[in-house]
Amino acid sequence: MTSGALVEQRIFSSAASTPIDIAGSPLPPPLRPDSTLGVLDISEYVGDFTGGVRTYLAEKARYVARRPQLRQVLLIPGAHDAIVESAGVRCYRLRGPAIPFNPAYRFMLATRSTSRIVAHERPDVIEVGSSYFAPWLIFRARRQYQAPAVWFYHANLPRLVAPRQDREPAARRALARIVGWYTRRIAAAVDRTIVASDFARRDLERIGVTNVVHVPLGVDLDLFHPARHAVDPAARVRLGLPEGQVALYVGRFAPEKHAGRLAAAWGEVYRRTGATLVMVGEGSLRPRLEALAGPGLVVLGYTRARETIADLHAAADFYVSPCPYETFGLAALEALASGTPVLSADEGGVSEQVVRSGAGFLYHADEPGALLRGVESMISADRAALGRRARAHAEREHSWDRVFDRIFGVYEGLLGR
Repeated sequence: MTSGALVEQRIFSSAASTPIDIAGSPLPPPLRPDSTLGVLDISEYVGDFTGGVRTYLAEKARYVARRPQLRQVLLIPGAHDAIVESAGVRCYRLRGPAIPFNPAYRFMLATRSTSRIVAHERPDVIEVGSSYFAPWLIFRARRQYQAPAVWFYHANLPRLVAPRQDREPAARRALARIVGWYTRRIAAAVDRTIVASDFARRDLERIGVTNVVHVPLGVDLDLFHPARHAVDPAARVRLGLPEGQVALYVGRFAPEKHAGRLAAAWGEVYRRTGATLVMVGEGSLRPRLEALAGPGLVVLGYTRARETIADLHAAADFYVSPCPYETFGLAALEALASGTPVLSADEGGVSEQVVRSGAGFLYHADEPGALLRGVESMISADRAALGRRARAHAEREHSWDRVFDRIFGVYEGLLGR
């Protein structure tokens, strides 16, 4: 198990925590009292079956653990209150109800506990990583304890209700304007809004959000590595992958991820190319996807084992990212780092990675037959050359140390250092 996986297991495992009452119990003594910069991260986008934000926070904890001058406090939701900690990192899990329309996540409603934790931990900077109740809990806490705050814009809010913007029906466009107003309210209450792609930056600026900072996310370059291609010749059998051309999708089985559209369109792709799509994840669409499973489509459940995900990326012939409004797309970057080329919808954060790396192809998500043509291009391409470009791009641009050097640089700038 990698050091990053160990940190993630220790900090985010609900099994490793003992229930307490955070609102009334004594809180532990300050972390690393001699540290020079402390950050408090709060996000509702962390659960037992979630990926990108959880990975980001786990890698941040790993970065902090190796630097004695830093400390990190995490506030995430859970089924009960609990506190766990590792070197330089403390995680408060605050009891909250499951979100009805997305039960993989939970709301954060612990107003008193949040204010108490902020005042006790006295962070130098606060980073908000979700957009439901967490921002308002922090804004309330900052009335008593002032600290600079940033918002990491992990989800493209207006496009969740109006994905195609002006091409949507009038009711959806009206709802998107309300969501845009809500987005501006949050952004106006923080000192900086961080985005991981130019696509997300342009969308925010289009609705009037200013003070946007672009910091692309990173990847574990040791875990996701082309060397895994040759480690285990029987890896495909062990992982449950079929023979022949294999395309991989890793992510939430949710409508906004276009997971259902991808699965529904793949039947024709399989008939024309023989390529099998393997979908790995969890979400509301899982029963529908499993009903479609058969020749050409394999549906695997969510796994917390990062080594297994890395093996899947290395064993696949190419990766498919169907969502045209991803704010970044960590799973696609993990594929690139593994030397696996990417076929992506031609909009969104993943398309930027494909263009900048030169390691894949784009297709228009709303054009009939475009997915098939993209797969045909991928099958006939020199994928070994694409894979070399993919790995070189990941090494050059996306180490986690590089990412967090830049993010902590943003913090230092807010503190005037």
